[in-house]
Amino acid sequence: MMKLHLPMILAAMLFAAPAAHAQVNIAEAWVRATVPEQKVTGAFMKITSPVDAKLVDVHTALAGRTEIHEMAMIGDTMKMRQIPNLPLPAGATVELKPGGFHVMLFDLTAQAKEGDIVPLTLVIETGGKRENVEINAAVRPLNKPAH
Repeated sequence: MMKLHLPMILAAMLFAAPAAHAQVNIAEAWVRATVPEQKVTGAFMKITSPVDAKLVDVHTALAGRTEIHEMAMIGDTMKMRQIPNLPLPAGATVELKPGGFHVMLFDLTAQAKEGDIVPLTLVIETGGKRENVEINAAVRPLNKPAH
């Protein structure tokens, strides 16, 4: 019988295992500017994943808490509501934009001023494993359209 050594087994497992996390592409990330004393704003971006994944959380030092939201018609009324995660179908670009999916930033620790950069950590889940994706979002003025 052949005797295997632990280092050889570990090396074989490393090369045989597929990548645990897929590289997610984030484009056009921005945060809506706020006025003094405003405690809520939104973050928007385009997310493309090469494999089925989902956005499960977002963290930033600018906010005491964050929530993933969607705008949806409920009866005759457009309502905003929190969702537990945002599916990211393989190869499709999911756009977070005003009036659609977006990230709400609550309990702001500072005013978001035009020209500022807001670091965001997106928590992406792929195949039951979570990965943090660090991005920087530019702060855009209140009266500017998304694009």
